[in-house]
Amino acid sequence: MKREIIHKLKNWKNSPSRKPLILTGARQVGKTWAIKEFGKTQFKNTAYIMFEKNENMRKLFDGSLLPKDLLPFLQAESGEMITTDTLLIFDEVQAVPNALTSLKFFQEQMPELHIVASGSALGIAMHGNSPFPVGKVDRLQLYPMTFTEFLQAFGENHLAELQQNQEPEKINIFHEKLDKYLKQYFFVGGMPEVVAEYAEHRDFSKVRKIQNKILQDYYFDFTKYATPLLATKIRMLWNSIPQQIARENKKFIYGAVKSGARARDFETTIQWLLDSFMIHKINRVSEPQSPLKFYEDFGAFKLFLSDVGLLGAMSNTLPRQIVEGNSIYAEFNGAMGEQFVCQELIANELPTLFYWSRDDAKQEIDFITENEQGVVPIEVKSGTNLKTHSFKEFMKDNNSQLGIKISALPYKENEKVINLPLYNTLQIKNNFNKTVII
Repeated sequence: MKREIIHKLKNWKNSPSRKPLILTGARQVGKTWAIKEFGKTQFKNTAYIMFEKNENMRKLFDGSLLPKDLLPFLQAESGEMITTDTLLIFDEVQAVPNALTSLKFFQEQMPELHIVASGSALGIAMHGNSPFPVGKVDRLQLYPMTFTEFLQAFGENHLAELQQNQEPEKINIFHEKLDKYLKQYFFVGGMPEVVAEYAEHRDFSKVRKIQNKILQDYYFDFTKYATPLLATKIRMLWNSIPQQIARENKKFIYGAVKSGARARDFETTIQWLLDSFMIHKINRVSEPQSPLKFYEDFGAFKLFLSDVGLLGAMSNTLPRQIVEGNSIYAEFNGAMGEQFVCQELIANELPTLFYWSRDDAKQEIDFITENEQGVVPIEVKSGTNLKTHSFKEFMKDNNSQLGIKISALPYKENEKVINLPLYNTLQIKNNFNKTVII
């Protein structure tokens, strides 16, 4: 299995200003596998320490946090000598908050060591009563597997390379093959255990079983890290998200969670889910002008899940509804397509991502970003009908130099507009500063 995070970890290793690294991400996105694979392929040896339910480590970190005092015990625990050729891994570090605090002293007193800490995003964010090593650590975030990584999991490495080609129109000859894989990805999603199961057995029933187990684990986290009252609110809001995404107007409505609910009732709940990396929040901009951040409207937003496969599992979608024919592009008001585009853009680190709508809600652009020439509207279309009054009017009113439509159709360029197939959403970044000519 190939993950882009390994490349980022290599860059961290070779950075002259490297600090101890905290790798975060939602539960079961593959953090432990990634850091172990990184250690196995890039270091002479790996000193792996699991902190969860490890009473010895809890007692150790209740004492001195100085590296010279800790190292002999860390070597005994891991069974490895810890040198500059060693990757020292603190896994499930949230279980021993003082271990996270110790990273400050490792950075100050032994900066030559390579240390990666990983664990529950929520546990790390809450961090008990121990001081957080502010300014003393680097951070990376791991997301579910992207569609490119999904292709690589099936041995389609050459197809994945073509997908990232700087001449995307040439990939049109593989349109049907990529579209078929994309529909499978819509059902399977990007959680590594789910992808590995499907790659080996091609059994959708086993896929759904694992997805449901992941969702059960998420429910368990609600009660583990939140008070009973907050856990109830989290569950209510979480369960409302599929319905919210499936609405034609995908703006988040508090009243859809609970009748009469207001922002103050669920703001903490949303932040909890954001801190756990289980959802993405896309805020509205009141004016489509650059810099977009100046016009951010914090009171209007859309919520998406971290993974399109989990969205399908929560919605109880059937394989035939997603994989067969083209119905997936038309059903659910394009919910699956917009969910997919959102998580692809975020995983590929698009610098800014918002959506725009008029105050009267009569005109809306699904997503909006910006480049050196100004704002760039991004429209996600269900199926192959690319005609949209809002998009055309937006381009005209704002004198946009570039607009992007994402649909089930192959790649095509028109005047100032690029039509991207859904499976090549990542090409948005490559087309940012492109002048489109007929």
